[in-house]
Amino acid sequence: MTSVLLIYPHFKPRRKKSSFLFPPLGLGYVASSLREAGHRVNLLDCTFLERDEARRRAIASRAEVVGIYSMIFMRDDALGFARLLRDRTELLVAGGPEPSSDPVPFLDVFDIAVIGEGEETILEVLKSQEEGTDLEAVKGIAYRRDRNWGSIGDPQQGNKNLTDLEDEVVTTEQRPHLQDLNCIPFPARDLFANDDYIRYWKSHFGRASTAVITTRGCPFACEFCSRPVFGISYRERSAENVLDEVEVALDLGYDHIHFADDVFTLHRDRVLDICQGIRERRLSFRWECLGRVDSIDPTVASAMRGAGCERVLFGIESGSDPILKLMKKRITVQEAQRAISAARSAGLKTGAFFILCYPGETDDTVIETIRFATRLPLDYLSFTTPHPLPGTVLYERVREKIDSLDPPMDGGAIFDGEFSKRKMRFAKLKGDLQFGVRRRLGRGAPLVLSPFEAVTDGILRLMK
Repeated sequence: MTSVLLIYPHFKPRRKKSSFLFPPLGLGYVASSLREAGHRVNLLDCTFLERDEARRRAIASRAEVVGIYSMIFMRDDALGFARLLRDRTELLVAGGPEPSSDPVPFLDVFDIAVIGEGEETILEVLKSQEEGTDLEAVKGIAYRRDRNWGSIGDPQQGNKNLTDLEDEVVTTEQRPHLQDLNCIPFPARDLFANDDYIRYWKSHFGRASTAVITTRGCPFACEFCSRPVFGISYRERSAENVLDEVEVALDLGYDHIHFADDVFTLHRDRVLDICQGIRERRLSFRWECLGRVDSIDPTVASAMRGAGCERVLFGIESGSDPILKLMKKRITVQEAQRAISAARSAGLKTGAFFILCYPGETDDTVIETIRFATRLPLDYLSFTTPHPLPGTVLYERVREKIDSLDPPMDGGAIFDGEFSKRKMRFAKLKGDLQFGVRRRLGRGAPLVLSPFEAVTDGILRLMK
């Protein structure tokens, strides 16, 4: 069998405190599938490492196959690891959202890019390489035809001449999504840096939190959302299967679960089954989830609270119904207000995400969104600016204007639209300040916010 190293090239900024810092579940699923097939697997999570130490460990692994995960903000480090290990391993495989969206740039260094879900694909890649068969039969990958190295363990069959990068890129047939999620082995959590994550969480937040994914995909089609791995699909795990994994996480020392699904609350009966299962098993932990505003009602919110839920987060995105329609969110401002109210009445904390200066917005709609968001009874509020990601409708809509602003804001792609980078930053700062003042002053906030809003609204309208 093959020795495999999986790398998660995320380096946490030393002083940054994030309440969404979790082990790499995607690589955990790939690792468990590889181990179940008999391969030897190590996982290098760089989150708490310095770059020099991470590189040293990567080299010391001497793995025959190296798989490297990449999201947009990890791309440079992913490519850096690939260049470092290019002559030290038999096969380099790129995976994750970024290679799935745009595999070609990775193929200048990597041998193969996995497109979509990786559990079955990586097993077929290894089998193909071991047997020396044609990679074109493996669904869900991209590679350069002239750079098929041959079978693993026999470098004499491979030609690692990297000078010719003009050879043909082959993209194989799309791999169907895994339908029975209950059959996938749980992530290999013993390979995670659990002690580091638990120490981080307890020191910053007084609890030890980890993530669990109970569904894959999302049936909606918001135009800014990139789903290169799961696509527009929606598949659920059973309540029993979910809670079995929760117990594994709790046994490792965690006491808080972040259910990291795009739409955990989509089907109320399943949510109620999970809540009932938590009570029946007498599991002692707190949890939070992401929900849609059109899938939360008082009954569901009350059941969640009774089963240990502390907080529900909503992707509301705008306080303007016309902009929500433009985004294809398929929700309304009124539904958002009702959902927040139902959650708060049940004793749940609430959080929300909003996008400011979306293409097609006006100064008035931006101000409307800030005013709406900062008046909601929220415990957490995040304002971001739009990031057109490859593969999204938004990206195609502003494609000709992508990267015209340099450097990009917040580490993501940006475009030259109706709002300047300076104006976007001002809008975000205005929203953050209004939320901060309202939380700190409570009922006394209007005395401060009324003149603040009037002045900053005027400044925003005057800015180019």
